Amino acid sequence: MRIVTLPGVFRPHSDTWLLAGCLRGHALPRGASVLDVCTGSGALAVAAARHGARYVTAIDVSRRAVITARINARLNRVRIRALRGDLFAPVTGERFDVIVSNPPYVPAAGDRLPKRGPARAWDAGRKGRLLLNRICDDGPAHLRPGGLLLVVHSSVCGPDETVARLADGGLEVDVVSRVRGPLGPLLTRRATELEARGLLRPGQRVEEMVVVRGRRPGDRDAFAVPQEASYS
Repeated sequence: MRIVTLPGVFRPHSDTWLLAGCLRGHALPRGASVLDVCTGSGALAVAAARHGARYVTAIDVSRRAVITARINARLNRVRIRALRGDLFAPVTGERFDVIVSNPPYVPAAGDRLPKRGPARAWDAGRKGRLLLNRICDDGPAHLRPGGLLLVVHSSVCGPDETVARLADGGLEVDVVSRVRGPLGPLLTRRATELEARGLLRPGQRVEEMVVVRGRRPGDRDAFAVPQEASYS
């Protein structure tokens, strides 16, 4: 898979590829629809299209990210619908067989999300959960019966809260992957501050990348796409 990024668009890191691997582990039935929230480069959307999804929608708040996702779809000769907007707002009323997300999750100094600049791709409030919480709370309503939600983030951000929120949304939840390794560069630079706030133990310089899966109970509906949707 070939992925390029325009200036200002976050280049996929190991967390993206971890989630892509988990997505490949779920056989996508013919005609499946996939939603990639906080798509960034579009790597997950492209991966879904390459591994069996017929209808793939990618959403990001960044114009450059949306353009990048479209470019990468064409480079990899797959079709996706790339939309600009705030999380699920562009797909109000739509439901999907699979939702994937690698959202910004790095704990920041405050709870105001950046409106521009590179930090927009990673800063996510004091606990790193401003976007995660919204995805967990709003995502289940966008799943068809039997549908899956897969989200990846650092253990620093509290996987137990992700599990609890998805369960509160009526999903059957489990953790499908944990990969332990050193803190990434951003968390390393903020380690002293995060220790002071109790997000890291004193001296802790490792984290786990965690993929949490939620499944909406019920059999999958027949796969369909709204008549007005355009995939290119």
